[in-house]
Amino acid sequence: MKINVEIDCTPEEARAFFGLPDVGPMQARLMQEVEERTLAAMRAMEPEALVQNWLPASIQGFENIQKMFWNAMGDPKKK
Repeated sequence: MKINVEIDCTPEEARAFFGLPDVGPMQARLMQEVEERTLAAMRAMEPEALVQNWLPASIQGFENIQKMFWNAMGDPKKK
């Protein structure tokens, strides 16, 4: 003997029937957090932001090396 039972209900109704919690609000908050973190990561990967993060240290280092060479060679105006 075979018996088929069809139940026509929404996922929300099925969760309520089985006593499962409504995770909709939590899922919305998590998705908002994921979106914010993704956008922040994308902004950090923009070429302009990368150049601003990396370039100042290398330029400062280059300027320090240049000053060191000028000081080592001596300033002819001071002599």
